[in-house]
Amino acid sequence: MSKTVNLTIDGKKVQAPEGTNLIDAAESAGVHIPNLCYLKGMKGIGACRLCLIEVEGGKGPVVGCITKVKEGMVVKTVTDAIQDTRKFIIDLILSMHPLDCMTCTKAGACNLQQYAYDFEIKESSLTRKKFGYPIDEANPFIKRDPDYCILCARCVRVCREQGTNVLDFMGRGVGAKVVTAMDKPLQESECTFCGSCVDACPVNALLEADRWRKGREWDYTKAASVCMSCGNGCDIEVSLKDGGIVKINAGAEDGSVEKYICAIGRFGFEAGSSDARILAPMKRVKGELKETTWEDALTVTAEKLKAAGSKAGIISTASILNEDAVVLIKLASDVIKTKNADSSSSLYADANSLNSSDTVDLDSTDVIVLAGLNPSQWERVLPALDAGIRKRVSRGAKLITINSGETRISSAAAVSIQGDEASALAQIAKALLNQGAKSFKELESAVSSVSVSEDGEKAAELILKAENPAVFCSPSLFSAARNLSLLGTIKVIAVPAEANARGVVSMGLTTGGKTFQEMIKGGVDVLYAVGELPVTKKPDAGFLIAQTSYMTELAKEADIVLPAATFLESEGTITGYLGKDKEVRQVIIPAGVSKQHKDICIELSKAMGSAVKAPASAKGSVKAAKPSFSPFEKKAGLDADPAAIMESVNASVVNHSKLLWLKEAQKATA
Repeated sequence: MSKTVNLTIDGKKVQAPEGTNLIDAAESAGVHIPNLCYLKGMKGIGACRLCLIEVEGGKGPVVGCITKVKEGMVVKTVTDAIQDTRKFIIDLILSMHPLDCMTCTKAGACNLQQYAYDFEIKESSLTRKKFGYPIDEANPFIKRDPDYCILCARCVRVCREQGTNVLDFMGRGVGAKVVTAMDKPLQESECTFCGSCVDACPVNALLEADRWRKGREWDYTKAASVCMSCGNGCDIEVSLKDGGIVKINAGAEDGSVEKYICAIGRFGFEAGSSDARILAPMKRVKGELKETTWEDALTVTAEKLKAAGSKAGIISTASILNEDAVVLIKLASDVIKTKNADSSSSLYADANSLNSSDTVDLDSTDVIVLAGLNPSQWERVLPALDAGIRKRVSRGAKLITINSGETRISSAAAVSIQGDEASALAQIAKALLNQGAKSFKELESAVSSVSVSEDGEKAAELILKAENPAVFCSPSLFSAARNLSLLGTIKVIAVPAEANARGVVSMGLTTGGKTFQEMIKGGVDVLYAVGELPVTKKPDAGFLIAQTSYMTELAKEADIVLPAATFLESEGTITGYLGKDKEVRQVIIPAGVSKQHKDICIELSKAMGSAVKAPASAKGSVKAAKPSFSPFEKKAGLDADPAAIMESVNASVVNHSKLLWLKEAQKATA
């Protein structure tokens, strides 16, 4: 626990944790200190000097973003001298900045515009300068206009902190410019088009490429929700105008390392209005899928499922909402009366690994062990986990990677162990015992003959010194990694490939009969497939029902297609991989006559003569079970590649939005 410091800011008594800078301390008391270069959560650099303040007893003004609170400190954020300085700084910046606020897309959300308004500056009093830099707009995602840049370095720093390292300064002084390597366009750099720089930019220098004349910030309705494109389940903020989505930004709290979304989460929403959407129910007639009515589609589906009974099978994505999962389980057990109901999470995780995972605050972790995982922003495989870990390392945390192969993220690690992951975890357990960790007899016996490498000793030393160590592992390694919790307060999290895997499993969507894998290979008379699934070939089933948002390869083979709402058109909750319940909000109305999964299941149950009810809400968080010893082994049968799972479930979104451009561009340069 950090020590609390008492100070006074503009006459207000303030308490702040030791080490807090004055901008954050003031903000906690409702006092805003003007700034342009500061980003909450990151170390201040004192570049813009707008946050100059006076400290009683000091020799002169100090910079608020890099000055830490001290006991008894008395701070004045507004004096005549300080305001004059701030006004001059804004005046100077405006002399090098286009003054086209009347037509600028960023108007209403531009920090520079706001400060010019606050200081009553309509036009710079200094000689105007214009650099005439070329605009980088050759890609369909991000437009860079260096003439608007105020050299605050926010984009450079956020890109560097998350490890992408695409942007940096070229030149010095007022003529400096933010560039990629060799000043090439973004698409010729290693840019992942995550858009973190867009979120960080306080002016119009970095913006979504297609924003021109799509409305100003004050025209938008903002809605908080969650991205469902991968196992990270990132928070998002959706901007809406005239009932449609204009843009999506990262939605986590300012300063959190979780404030990140990848290109799929930011730009994939376009697919929701593409020609790939299924807008009405469809039925196979004489070998071809033809549009039909909900009544007809549900009647046929009900008849087939009722006739199949216990020989019916249900397979679902693990990216449906908790409420959808509850209704689907009731439909299977109470109405269809089949035990064959499973989710795609069983391809890479067992129920124990997800139900027994701890709840973790990523922002507080100080030692992170990454075991059997290869998250990558570049490949868009659990990209937010990759970015979040790299940010924590930038802020002082230590990373330990354990993997059988080479991983890009190991370059950020203090210790990198390459080899059999389960054996490496046993090494670390033995080293923890050697270095004085509390003993656990069964574990001690299991590792008695284990030889510990130098890296194993270093890893154990880091873990023992940590206040909040956490292990992020593949579900197949969860039991082995969980053994470390027997030796100290070490939290362990199995990281799934899909956004609500932890939620659907905690709801009970786990098979009591045939598994997902068994059902797609055959053995059921009727197969009811829910969501965008990692299945492309038609399963060996007598009758196939596809309940999906897009005309996937599986849907093309179906006998009945039921149009499902996307996550942006749905309402409910998920349980994220870190163990936190999150609210998914319906931000737009469903396309065509599509319906949320739970609503389709309810209507289907009525057609079968036994209506089920939807829960008002369904919270999936479960208290992690007390750890018990398990052999240091990798669990067999959970070997589905997370990258392949994510690519498959996002195929429709990628192939029917501007993300296809990025996919093809990467292929061309591979």
